[in-house]
Amino acid sequence: MRIGLVGGASGGHFYPLMAVADELNQASEQPKLFYFGPAPYNEQELEKHNITYIYCPAGKLRRYFSIQNFFDLFRTFFGFFCAVIKLYTIYPDVIFSKGGYTAVPILLAARILMIPVVIHESDTSPGRANKLGAKFAKYVAIAYDDAAAFFPAGKTALTGIPLRLELKQPIADARTTLGIPADKPLIYVTGGSQGAQRLNSIILRTLTDLLPRYHIFHQTGTDNIEEMRQTAKGLLRDTGLGSNYYLEGSIPVETVSLLMKGADIIITRAGSTTMFEAAYHGKPSIVIPIPEDVSRDQRTNAYAYARTGAATVIEEKNVTPHLLVQEIDSIMTDPDKYQAMSAAAQQFFIPDAAQKLSAVLISIGTQHGS
Repeated sequence: MRIGLVGGASGGHFYPLMAVADELNQASEQPKLFYFGPAPYNEQELEKHNITYIYCPAGKLRRYFSIQNFFDLFRTFFGFFCAVIKLYTIYPDVIFSKGGYTAVPILLAARILMIPVVIHESDTSPGRANKLGAKFAKYVAIAYDDAAAFFPAGKTALTGIPLRLELKQPIADARTTLGIPADKPLIYVTGGSQGAQRLNSIILRTLTDLLPRYHIFHQTGTDNIEEMRQTAKGLLRDTGLGSNYYLEGSIPVETVSLLMKGADIIITRAGSTTMFEAAYHGKPSIVIPIPEDVSRDQRTNAYAYARTGAATVIEEKNVTPHLLVQEIDSIMTDPDKYQAMSAAAQQFFIPDAAQKLSAVLISIGTQHGS
């Protein structure tokens, strides 16, 4: 059996694919796995999961004016013809798509070659690639109930988001492993793999208020990390609080798992994968979504999650250091509120998404190959 994987150009698309690959590699059918895209995204992860990378160009259609839209239109056309040739040569039994612009040529080629498609939508409002793929997909998996309205009811299922095995490993004492003392609550701040400039700036301005009472682990993204270090060093000079602040640009998945387990509260953007990771660990969250003019889905994701009671939302245009500190304290100083948010997070999480999707892919692949 051969299974093709495709989707996006971000960790939110790529790593759920790797979670499903984990399960496929353990299946008795031992399918051969292929990842299609204009770049491998993470070669080490592909190698680790025995996935063959197949180059296939794709063009991004931006929602704003850019001369790159013109050139990317040609990249998409070229990518389609490239996808037809490469899919015909490999001829997978099924394609699993996470959406995103890199998936478009592969989805169109799969349609032409009559290769069955399974799609997974992580957001409350689907992107254009998944809307396209849903028209002929055999199975549509969604992470939020809200997304069901966009897809055919007869082939749509609520599965949640596949989480990598490393994020679900049992951890006896995360704080000790991290080397962070347990004398104060731990706040984990993450802006995702790319970081978040405004969020990072706000956090720096809260340090002198928060660090006397909390430890903070701040994952900033790799942009401007040295500038951030110098700014934090200047702000905390002569305060004696520097040992309570941990600053990193990017961190491995094992550290993410430790932080999700060891943190008392999480401050994050509204990437669905991160929010599902917080839900898995039952941690209350403060979500600061990327504005809608930059990201079409984060705001709706944030409010869909907050409606469960697991998180509160602060719009980026409204967030101030004082408001953020006040919101953190309102959760951390109210045990009943904290427990209610933690319980709501655990109830929101949908288990076994990777196993379910692996089983679906193998079932559809078996039918196609027979």
